[in-house]
Order: sequence, then structure tokens, then C-alpha cells
Amino acid sequence: MNASTAASAPTVSVYASGPFWERLWRASGIQFVGLFVLAYFIYGYQPGIGASADELTTFYSGHRTRIIIAVVFSGLNILNLMWFTAALRTTLAEFGQDGWGAAATAASAAVGGVFLLLITVGAAGAYSIAASGNSSLLSTLNDFMWGCVVTSSFPRAMLTMAAAFGLWRASLISNTLFAAGVAAVVLVLLGGTTWIDGGFWAPDGAYSRFISPAICLMWLGVVSQVVMARNPARTGW
Repeated sequence: MNASTAASAPTVSVYASGPFWERLWRASGIQFVGLFVLAYFIYGYQPGIGASADELTTFYSGHRTRIIIAVVFSGLNILNLMWFTAALRTTLAEFGQDGWGAAATAASAAVGGVFLLLITVGAAGAYSIAASGNSSLLSTLNDFMWGCVVTSSFPRAMLTMAAAFGLWRASLISNTLFAAGVAAVVLVLLGGTTWIDGGFWAPDGAYSRFISPAICLMWLGVVSQVVMARNPARTGW
């Protein structure tokens, strides 16, 4: 009777278990970093502020397929960011750091919103605006995208800060790693001051284009490793 009952008992799918989803969402941070780098290289080298009409048309029309593919990957990557932040919040909540978890959630929503706006404008430029021959509109939108990159420094800094302070208060990272997180916050915030007309500190300069995003990605990779290494006492899924 017992053997028959055991044989007829339904098997619970691994996909219905909390630990499966916990591991999946905690790994979303690493997935975000990898997919961001992939989409960045597929998208190509964005024309700078004040680029000529020919340069803009060549980029948005000539690289239309690449841009659309990069937009699809970037859209999927927004989901990675949101899910990872949700996993980070459940980790912080487990240690009583709900406030920092809420701050991370709010910051990721703002970052995701700006990111979505950027890829939408890029897709629109490649899909129809460049083909219409409206070079003035295309130039304005291209400059607008660079302005969004600069102002995105503030919610990115908040996300970096929430992860650094939350994990430190939860005693999940060392004082040295916390200091590195604080330095990352300051360096990302500096990206919001890149309004020089040209050169390294311009909106389309090396700091805004490469250094600030790289700092965010490296810190997100560190946070991902910390969160993934943690064996939760409970799952939030």
C-alpha cells in the first residue's frame, strides 16, 4: 500500500521550486553584463554630438539591421536588470535591509526607463527617421541620446550605492569591497558632469562613453558574485 501510494505520488518539477528561480534571478546580473557588452558591439560606434547629416544617415541607414538586432538584445537585457534587482532586494530583506533593497528597486526602474528610452530612439532613427531624410530631426535625437547617457549617471549611481551600502550593512561584503563600492558611486556620479563642449569630458567623450559604463558593469559583476554565493535561508519566489 505504501509502495503503491509512493509510486502514484506526483513528481514536483524542478521549475516549480523556489531554489530554481532563486538561482536563475541571482544569475541575471552576470547575464546583464554579458548581454550588454554583446549588444554594445553589435550596435556599433554611435555618432557623436554635432555629427554631420551624412555621418548620421550612414550610421542609422547603413547599420539598420545591426541596430535593430542590438535593440532586441538590449530590450531583453532590461528584464535581466529588473530580475536581478528583485533578487538583490530579497537578499537584503533577509538581513533586514529593506530600505536599501527598496532604493535598489527604484534606481533600477529609473535606469531601465532611461535605457528603454535610448533604445527606442535608436530604433526609430534606424527604422524610419533616417530614411525620411529629415536630418535635422535625426541630429536632434542623436544629441538627445547623448544627453540621456549623461543624466543616467544619477540613477546608476543610486543603484551602485544601494547595492554597496545594503550589502555592507548586511555584512555580506568586506570593508575593502565596500570602499570600492563607494569609489564606484563617486566615479559614476562624475559622469553626470560631463558637459564640456568636446574632448574627454564631453557627453560623447571617453569618460561618458566608456569609463562610466564600464565602472557600473564591473560593480554589477561584483555584486552578482556576492549575491550568487549567498545560500539563502529562504526563497522569495
